[in-house]
Amino acid sequence: MAKIDKVKYLIIGNSAGGIGAAEAIREVDKAGAITIISDEPYPVYSRPLISEYLVSRCPLEMMLFRRADFYEKNHIQTILGQKVEELDIDKHVIRLENRRTIAWEKLLLATGGLPIVPQIEGIDRSGVFTFTMLDEAKAIDQYLSQRVGRAVVIGGGLIGVSVTEALVKRGVKVVMVEMKERILNTILDEEASALAEERLQQAGVRVVTGRTVAAVSSYYLTGEVTGVTLDDSRPIPCELVVVAIGVQPRTELVAGAGIKINRGLVVDRHMATSSADVYACGDVAEAYDFIYGENRLTPVWPNAYIGGRVAGFNMAG
Repeated sequence: MAKIDKVKYLIIGNSAGGIGAAEAIREVDKAGAITIISDEPYPVYSRPLISEYLVSRCPLEMMLFRRADFYEKNHIQTILGQKVEELDIDKHVIRLENRRTIAWEKLLLATGGLPIVPQIEGIDRSGVFTFTMLDEAKAIDQYLSQRVGRAVVIGGGLIGVSVTEALVKRGVKVVMVEMKERILNTILDEEASALAEERLQQAGVRVVTGRTVAAVSSYYLTGEVTGVTLDDSRPIPCELVVVAIGVQPRTELVAGAGIKINRGLVVDRHMATSSADVYACGDVAEAYDFIYGENRLTPVWPNAYIGGRVAGFNMAG
């Protein structure tokens, strides 16, 4: 029988929420074993800075969210570049893709979100990317070397504006397509949205609002992108498409596990899920929003970090 490793605190996810939780745990419990697992191979980096990588291939050392010795100083074991394949809530056990098994006392699900990719014609063509992780920025950077001069960014939110800024700095002509009537509509009022759009236009960006992309086209047998068609049949030529319309919670790991899920994993004011000893935070969690007075998804970096700290303090009692 394979040996089962045992830890007191198991954190699945190595971004803002997971790090916030680990720091909070260490403020309360200096000795309890902490293990952080991530399917990304990197130490924790600031995901908002992937745009800086796309602009100038910013080295990972300049993007780190915590110092390189963070894990060692806080006595945290990391398992990076490994995906959790199976979660057994009742037995308090997880199994990794390399067949390693780990038992836990307290579990934090900080699995984040997956980019939302609409089911439109041609969306799987070569030259279509998302933009939430470092590897995606690296893939776009590599693709830009293939004489890409024009791009369409689908989505006018924070991610869309971020990748647009990076592409413009790389000398790419960008058309931003936003289905709502104004960009950054979830975080800015009308006046501020107008100012942001004006600044983008001054940088040479064409902003199209109130429209969606209906299809991604290619003139080549190899399938590389040569343009998109809007829902009003207008064509826009381009060699690159970036889908930036948001993220959806990564809840697939707990499917069928009996944990309450609405849009995300439903948590209480302690960031505890409906299952004993299991907590969640960040983009995967549907937590209480005091502005709205109800649980909802709030997939932004500061929310993930603060939610992680709340989870960590409660995991440590």
